[in-house]
This record gives sequence, structure tokens and C-alpha cells, in this order.
Amino acid sequence: MKKRCSWVSESQLYIEYHDNEWGEPVADDETLFEFLILETFQSGLSWSTILNKRAQFRIAFDGFDCQKIAKYTAYKFELLMQDTGIVRNKLKIKSAITNAQCFIAIQKDYGSFSNFIWAYVKGRPIVNEFENSAAVPATTDLSELISKDLKKRGFKFVGATVMYAYMQAIGMVKDHTTDCFKFQNK
Repeated sequence: MKKRCSWVSESQLYIEYHDNEWGEPVADDETLFEFLILETFQSGLSWSTILNKRAQFRIAFDGFDCQKIAKYTAYKFELLMQDTGIVRNKLKIKSAITNAQCFIAIQKDYGSFSNFIWAYVKGRPIVNEFENSAAVPATTDLSELISKDLKKRGFKFVGATVMYAYMQAIGMVKDHTTDCFKFQNK
């Protein structure tokens, strides 16, 4: 039996997410955008809620295609508000559209969103050595900095806590605890 971070439930979805995605460096913009949308929808909710709805989010949001989402109409917004398979929060749905537009603007300015976001850590993940999940912070100075930068660029639902969770999800920060089989020291 593998020892995992204590936040991992016995849910097969949770186990697969932890073992195969969480903390693994992501460089492609499509996946970076997917995690950005999922993390913003997670704000104030449990990650299990989002993980259980992830497949329907992918369908409802056109495979997380930022080009399509940036052009969503009022009609598409209303369809999303009726979709019981996703989190139907008016402000979060509107933020997904706004964030897609801002994401595209960053791609134009930096060549890719990946270039932009990974520059914060000079292209190398931060590897932490926390003994347990209670020691893992909810925010850091870096997540505060990224949050402020994204907000200045027009992004919504990108507070410091959301950004730290995002950094963990995309592997900018490796926070597997030292007793987890996924922990890597440097």
C-alpha cells in the first residue's frame, strides 16, 4: 500500500489525480488554462466537488479551449447556468470568459501563458519539504505576487489562496509531504 499525502481520500479520482497530476510540471497552455478554470471554480468549495464534476466541466467548456470560451455569448452563458453537471455560479462562469480573454492577451504578450507563469520560478519548480499537510501554507509571498499581477491584468477569482492551489496543481510548487511516495527531495 502506497503512502500518500493525507488530503487524498479513498476516491479513485482523488488517488489518480494525486498520483498522476498534482505537482507534476505542466508547460502546455491548454492544460494550464484547464487548471486555472478548475481552481477558480473551486474557490470556496472542496476540491472533490470540482474533481467529481471535471468531466462535465470539460464538455460544458468546450474542452477548455480558451479561444472558444473568450467568445462565449449570452446564450452560451445561460446554457452554462442551466448545466447541473458543473458549478453554476454566475460570477465564476463570467470570470471563466473574462479569464479566457486575459489568458489570450498574455499569450500574445509572452508567446505563451507557460512562458509567463513559469518565469516566476525561473522555469524550475519549488520543492518543499513539509512533514504533513497541516504544515503546507494556504498562501505564500509568491502566490500573493502572482495574484496581484493577474488581477492587474483583469483576471477574476485569482486570489492568493487560489493561486497557491494553482501553483501546486501545475507543479510550480511540489508540496507532496515527506512521507508521501511522490515526495522528491530536489
